Amino acid sequence: MTKILFTHSYFYKMDEKQWQNQTPFLPLGTIYAASLLRENNFDVALFDTALRNSPKEIMPILHQENPDFLVIYDDGFNYLTKMCLTNMREASFEMIKIAKQNNITVIVSSSDATDNAELYLKKGADFILYGEAEITLLELIKAVNSNIETQYIEGVIYLKNNKTHKTKPRKVLRNLDELPFPAWDLIDVNSYKKIWKNSKQPFTLNLATTRGCPYHCNWCAKPIYGQRYNSHSPKRVVKMVKYLVENHKVTRFWMCDDIFGLKPNWVQEFNDLLKKEQLKINYYIQSRADLLLKENTIDALVESGLEEVWIGAESGSQKILDAMDKGTTVAQIEKATKLLQQKGVSVAFFIQYGYLGESKEDILKTIQLIKRLKPDNIGVSVSYPLPETPFYEKVKHQFKDKTNWTDSDDLAMLFQGTFNQDFYRKLQRYTHKVFRTTLGFKNLKKVLKNPFSLDRKRLKSIFSLLYYIPSSFKDKLQLNKMENAK
Repeated sequence: MTKILFTHSYFYKMDEKQWQNQTPFLPLGTIYAASLLRENNFDVALFDTALRNSPKEIMPILHQENPDFLVIYDDGFNYLTKMCLTNMREASFEMIKIAKQNNITVIVSSSDATDNAELYLKKGADFILYGEAEITLLELIKAVNSNIETQYIEGVIYLKNNKTHKTKPRKVLRNLDELPFPAWDLIDVNSYKKIWKNSKQPFTLNLATTRGCPYHCNWCAKPIYGQRYNSHSPKRVVKMVKYLVENHKVTRFWMCDDIFGLKPNWVQEFNDLLKKEQLKINYYIQSRADLLLKENTIDALVESGLEEVWIGAESGSQKILDAMDKGTTVAQIEKATKLLQQKGVSVAFFIQYGYLGESKEDILKTIQLIKRLKPDNIGVSVSYPLPETPFYEKVKHQFKDKTNWTDSDDLAMLFQGTFNQDFYRKLQRYTHKVFRTTLGFKNLKKVLKNPFSLDRKRLKSIFSLLYYIPSSFKDKLQLNKMENAK
């Protein structure tokens, strides 16, 4: 029986910011692929890199498993893999090198390999899979085993006579329910739970209900699942939830879709089925402000266990949102945020600085948006050019030696923004301090209104004002000097 060793290239310990969070997620995309191959009578094993220290740790696993194929199959549901961080690229290259030293056929499916196929092939990979790759992988391994020409397999990039060949793209899978459950049994889930205890947060497991995104934000890449939007049925998702509740005692989920619950009545049916199965869960999602305002959507989300929504706010300036082709308005962000918070749902904003044409006035509008709406959390970054996007095409001529971030906390400006790199790094820290100050006053107001609402978390937030008020003021003065010295 053909033996396949699956792995992926994301090492949390090589991304200091993410490792400090102590909230690692399972490689969901990897175990979807492993499950499909196992269902088709292949012998599969997994080298899970997420909690490992080094790619060299694959050596004893290769000797132990003695696989015919090493499949480096990244988790395309994890936004960190879309960033194509150079730390993870080098880890991938190291595993390819070790596998080839052991005469193992290497197949790679990842955002970075899709964008840099020739580089991976030159490092020794035998095949690169592009696009949604489970079916491609299955067909490819069958073809290799039967000595069938690779040119007939859709979605494959390979070398032949020192020339790169790319077969035609594979159509995306429309009925996701055809896929077997992810192979959660290949993962040591308890090792993840142990790390999560350090974060002081309840253990959360990632679950994907959809693939793809139909919207056209011009800075957002979709190298794996594309522009089409397909989903599991609510019935299938509830079955997965029930399995995880019963077998892994998980009751909190990160619905890691780009857009959760886009199809009409999907959320309502999901809510009804959870009630029918008497499943009580909590979960958080990513969504768009305009979608959340659709009739009955928020009520159904709240009833089904929604705890937090991450909204791609990006900017408080309508000018910048329009330049991004975001398709949402500041007014929609405000309305959705207020409605969610009235229902007791936490709201978090993704904020992006440095987009082309952003002025000081636009930055101030974003700061004011945070102060005015008082989100419960924020994530702040700078615009990051991803291959195959209109934004990338606009700025690629400005690239020098550095074209990718080393890790997720790099925040380097890879193109010429309105201000310099030091300004944006200081702006990121200043924005977090403004947020913490806003949160502190928000908690102080709640406690003054209801003293019995005081708990350790709120007390800590209130006392943090003693640091954040003067510190943010100091940062503001420094930003003014840096702006004038640009």
